[in-house]
Amino acid sequence: MKSIYYIIFLFFVVACNAQTENHSNSNEPQMSDQSNTEMKFNVLTEEEKRVIIGKGTEYPGTSKYTDSDEHGTYICKQCNQPLYTSETKFNSHCGWPSFDDEIVNAVTRIPDADGRRTEIVCSNCQGHLGHVFSGEMMTDKNVRHCVNGISMNFVEGGEALPAVISKTKKDLSQMDTATFGAGCFWCVEVLFEKLKGVEHVESGYAAGKLKEPTYKMVCEGNTGSVEVAQIVFNPKIITYEKLVDILFHVHNPTTLNQQGADKGTQYRSVIFYHNDEQKATAKEVLNRVDASDLWIDPIVTAIEPVNNYSKAEDYHQNYYNNNKTTNGYCSAVIGPKVVKFQLKYKDLLKE
Repeated sequence: MKSIYYIIFLFFVVACNAQTENHSNSNEPQMSDQSNTEMKFNVLTEEEKRVIIGKGTEYPGTSKYTDSDEHGTYICKQCNQPLYTSETKFNSHCGWPSFDDEIVNAVTRIPDADGRRTEIVCSNCQGHLGHVFSGEMMTDKNVRHCVNGISMNFVEGGEALPAVISKTKKDLSQMDTATFGAGCFWCVEVLFEKLKGVEHVESGYAAGKLKEPTYKMVCEGNTGSVEVAQIVFNPKIITYEKLVDILFHVHNPTTLNQQGADKGTQYRSVIFYHNDEQKATAKEVLNRVDASDLWIDPIVTAIEPVNNYSKAEDYHQNYYNNNKTTNGYCSAVIGPKVVKFQLKYKDLLKE
């Protein structure tokens, strides 16, 4: 009988601990581009950084929260956001704290690149928590959030919760928006977000027959939707004209409905303008580049009014930075583009 329990325990350890192998190839933390110093989150130790920022895993059975049954709330160690209540905690005998439900909107699910597991992160600061599993029949909800104890703090019931630390919100009233289709939005997003004056880049879908298509629908190529990057920028620092010019340098605008191996109308080259001024500027830049010797073949980039725009699923956002060490497409296709971009536009990059 002991051997059976041992085998079950070993299964959980392997399932949960596998996240370390997929997110990190060494013991060094894989720091994200947005450090908690810049975002003014709580100061973390090196081991906490390894897990929360570097997406590592603490050793099973080491957290004081694993077997705890105290009444209270578990909050994110990096930003104080409430994540779980003690009422949803249960002992799964897996070696890590387990919960069968999260506080509403507190946790974001991100499918791993290999499709085998689903990562969970704090929805506020994106700090790594662990993985979520279903179908194990451990509780009535049939869900297990396997969470690194080091990613959380515990606040006893009756005590006041600390204030949640959020990103400092910038005044976007003076900002402008550009929307570009240039193949896979993972490739476009990571390039433009590096430019001075660009405040935010979001992967999304535009045009087509549906207002809010899913990634699966778009990939099937029947909706008419286009993968796009929507760029919020400060025109006092970088102009719309410059962004359009850069667009024509970072993708092939001469191939119809195709970028490299990506084929289909969802990958077509298109500039979605937001006003008549953008429309005129886009046409002017297109004609200038088309008349130059930058591309041998004629440019086929469409210029259309933006419509049916919607944000893509959360796991597509900041995709390259979140998956560059685990996804072969990121390392083989996007990585070289990033290096080339940084060399060509080094004077325009954020410090």
